[in-house]
Amino acid sequence: MDKAVAKRVVIGSVFVLLLLAGVLPAQAAISGETGTQFNLVAREGFVSAPDGGSIYSWGYALDNGLMQYPGPTLIVKQGDTITVTLKNELPQPAGNVSIVFPGHLVTASGGAAGAMTREAPPDKVTAVTYTFTATNAGTYTYYSGTRPDLQVEMGLVGAIIVRPTGFDHMNPRAYGHDGTQYRYEHLFLLTEMDPRIHQAVASGVYNVDTADFFPVYWFINGRCAPDTMLPDQVPWLPNQPYGAMARTLPGEKVLMRVIGGGRDLHPFHHHGNNSLIIARDGRLLESAPNAGPDLAVSDFTISIAPGGTVDALFSWTGEKLGWDVYGTGLEYEHSCNGISVNDPNPASDGFDPVTKEYCPDHGKPFPVILPEQQEVTFGGQFSGSPFLGVVDALPPGQGGLNPNGGYFFMWHSHNEKEMTNNDIFPGGMMTHVVIEPPGTPIDGGH
Repeated sequence: MDKAVAKRVVIGSVFVLLLLAGVLPAQAAISGETGTQFNLVAREGFVSAPDGGSIYSWGYALDNGLMQYPGPTLIVKQGDTITVTLKNELPQPAGNVSIVFPGHLVTASGGAAGAMTREAPPDKVTAVTYTFTATNAGTYTYYSGTRPDLQVEMGLVGAIIVRPTGFDHMNPRAYGHDGTQYRYEHLFLLTEMDPRIHQAVASGVYNVDTADFFPVYWFINGRCAPDTMLPDQVPWLPNQPYGAMARTLPGEKVLMRVIGGGRDLHPFHHHGNNSLIIARDGRLLESAPNAGPDLAVSDFTISIAPGGTVDALFSWTGEKLGWDVYGTGLEYEHSCNGISVNDPNPASDGFDPVTKEYCPDHGKPFPVILPEQQEVTFGGQFSGSPFLGVVDALPPGQGGLNPNGGYFFMWHSHNEKEMTNNDIFPGGMMTHVVIEPPGTPIDGGH
């Protein structure tokens, strides 16, 4: 067994052990609840922040479950009739609550009449029923339509994903057109919190002046960094079940489902490559029916408005980096099919079909000499090598969070203040995407 193969075996073994220990999130599919009927309850609970904060909050829960922030992600099929029932177990002074479903034509019954829809009183018994047909595929939000300035701030918000007709888990598409195919998908529901409002409500003051709004926490899927990079369903965050760290392989497409779940606009910036924005608010950016996303826009930052949604396709290529991402190429002897790097057309699209390497860069040396270990401060994600899929020696106690030798790129709010937890950096609306080497098992991909 040569050194390259031996290294690959060791890396694979370490990956399995660390994955079983929960060091690195394994999922690359969106966690949520499937079906056509959902029973939700508005309940109180607490949201945790990485700086030690415990914030009294409200959230939607499933039946007898804990309140969730955000509420359960509802994953449904296009064309199905969806029924959502809501009961209200919040304290009596909180008043009525409700749900609105932007992008859907909803029939509501039961409960009391409200300004926007039928509402559930805080009696723990009376149910409101909302019914709609999931007519259009796409990404949507749901939230309370009863005093949303307070109730959305308190946490009554969630996501809906409508799978297109004929959805194939082995060849998934975001919409009914081949131009929306992807391999992995991730949800990024962006919100913010002003803990002063939550403290006031917790002390029994419900007539809060929400115009005096000054958030100091920013969340992706109900978590602030670094908790965003933990797996789904970690037991020490019982009210915040959804993680937000993306994983993918070179050349594969990631569907980014981005939702503006709060009161502020957020510029969500993704390092590594531009993304192709293919849909907004559950509607494909196409010039005519069945044209596909021919009006899609390439951008490096997704500006997401409150209540809005964006679907975007991201793919890391490493194109024109100017050096061989796999080092000498020995780890992948089949890189670029052995075609000379001097060939002006090494492959039909310029990439190796297996490793997705940009062939004109094959064999090119790393452009700088890295400093000695004693001159460098190491992050937990550094593998010890600048090459994809290579793990080299690190000083004792350093690294350990990158068992495959992947590339980490930060995805975060481009409003730098939103990358803090109560003004402490780093934190807030920040996560990573990890580009793993070819062959790495990633749950949720096919």
